[in-house]
Amino acid sequence: MSVPDPTYAVVVPTVGRSSLTTLLESMVVSGHWLPDQIVVVDDRPERAALPEPPGSLAGRLVVHRSGGRGPAAARNVGWRAVEPATDWVVFVDDDVVLGRDWSSALRADLRQPPEVGGVQARITVPLPSGRRPTDWERLTRGLADAAWITADMAYRRAALVQAGGFDERFPRAFREDADLALRVQRNGWRLVRGGRETAHPVRPTDRWVSVRTQAGNADDVLMRRLHGPHWRRAAHAPAGRRRRHLVVTAAATIAVAAAVRRRPAAASVAAALWAGGTGELAWARIAPGPRDGNEVVTMVLTSVVIPPAATWHWLRGYWRHRTAEPWQAAAPVRAVLFDRDGTLVHDVPYNGDPGAVRPVDGAVEVVQRLRDHGVRTGVVTNQSGVARGLLTEDDVRRVNARVDDLFGGFDVWAVCPHHEADRCRCRKPAPGMVLDAAARLGVAVGEVVVVGDIGADVRAAQAAGARAVLVPTAQTRPDEIESAPVVARNLADAVRMVLGTPR
Repeated sequence: MSVPDPTYAVVVPTVGRSSLTTLLESMVVSGHWLPDQIVVVDDRPERAALPEPPGSLAGRLVVHRSGGRGPAAARNVGWRAVEPATDWVVFVDDDVVLGRDWSSALRADLRQPPEVGGVQARITVPLPSGRRPTDWERLTRGLADAAWITADMAYRRAALVQAGGFDERFPRAFREDADLALRVQRNGWRLVRGGRETAHPVRPTDRWVSVRTQAGNADDVLMRRLHGPHWRRAAHAPAGRRRRHLVVTAAATIAVAAAVRRRPAAASVAAALWAGGTGELAWARIAPGPRDGNEVVTMVLTSVVIPPAATWHWLRGYWRHRTAEPWQAAAPVRAVLFDRDGTLVHDVPYNGDPGAVRPVDGAVEVVQRLRDHGVRTGVVTNQSGVARGLLTEDDVRRVNARVDDLFGGFDVWAVCPHHEADRCRCRKPAPGMVLDAAARLGVAVGEVVVVGDIGADVRAAQAAGARAVLVPTAQTRPDEIESAPVVARNLADAVRMVLGTPR
């Protein structure tokens, strides 16, 4: 009997590079086994247009936004937006080009024994012919030998859920992939290299790029804090030059201090040590390169700046991460259920008039922001006016339809028409509507957040096993605020908490 192909989705974090189009086009021509979903996550702080995808991908591609929080957060937004039943999530960068037989090779890569939790592609870095590579080109070429990099890395969705995804304390495209790989392996999964090939071209840049990359020294501190002193060996990461940079920086500092204090002998010795260390670094970078004038000048200038920059970032990381604990991500938030009256729209007691519906200031934008991040939305509302004879069920439907029109359509509605004396299982604070809405959305109740303005909303969430955020209004009692697990000043703050997932 033939084994069915696994299902997979592709997640692409992007900052709007034009190379995104090249990537998507290479996906189309790489074979006929296209992904079930392509989730492009725009990580620019401001909303902006993205290149149009190839027509054959239009029905499979969705765009979410992560608000400029870095590639780790963007990838978390992406994989959490993937359908829960998907077997594999393939992370690719927006500046790579997939090989011509990528999809057929991926099919073989993903047919792994159940203990394999991740499969890395074989990365190639095309370099110019006819000359030696520059320092930046050699640095990029190192990606071909790096382990578990997300330029093209497939993970079982189950492994991502178990690990809690990427650690968002890594703000750059550096070490966040190694950290995830170590945690996945610690959970008992094996990681292997596959047969598919992906090209990672060298991006154009300026002469100061090597100075900016020194910010990664702060991430190295976090890696040591999380994985111990031998993390480089475990992550297959080459040794750095931090100790040499520290010595050179110390020599420069001593030379300046000694000169200020008029101690020429000490200043001369320290200056000689600084000059020797700086010269050694510059030559180590010049010797294997093209040695043309521009490259030599760039290497000399940046070699002066790199040691103090690296030392500064290391000290900054040491202070910032001195108390860092292992990444503890809560279950991903896949759905937010709102109370209607007083939370989404201004409270009009027993309202049966669609014309009286007025959204709370900023509420429409807040709900749309959740949708942009791939979070499902719904409404759970008590409407006891029906049981009291003050409303008809048709009145409630018409008001709800107006709310839907104003907010762009919610994924699910749950309405309780009962009086509290009816002792039904749906009226908040009972959990029935929350459980029903989660089931209809197809998400685990632990992946649901309920946002409301009174204690009944909070207690309904807690009774169902969901999380809750209270947004107080004039009708909220002080004891309800005091007993709520999470309190937000307004809906915008509530959604920031939801998307930030408190750890």
